[in-house]
Amino acid sequence: MHPVVPYLLAAVLFGIGLYGVLVRRNLILLLMAVELLLNAVNLILVTADVSTVGVPRSGSVFALFVIVLAAAEVGVGLALILQLYRLRQTVAVDHVDAPADAAAAAAPAADAGESR
Repeated sequence: MHPVVPYLLAAVLFGIGLYGVLVRRNLILLLMAVELLLNAVNLILVTADVSTVGVPRSGSVFALFVIVLAAAEVGVGLALILQLYRLRQTVAVDHVDAPADAAAAAAPAADAGESR
């Protein structure tokens, strides 16, 4: 397979992830968009590792480090999101810095408006 195809797929994945990070207001969906970004980087690292000739193989090792980083990010991120939900009764990014009682009152209106 020509190496342009995985590079284009990685660019599409990165674009979707970047769109998700910029547009989404739900922290769970934001975490999923960051995972798409990391998967696009993994695809680029592995493709560059396989397509280059005469260079020591290090892209797969870096991809493994990115996978470990993504697993740690999911664990810590979900723990933080669950604790935030217990305190604020919402996982909307707009209400993270609001007081707990104000965030709980505004949460149904913010969640009903998001249809993505």
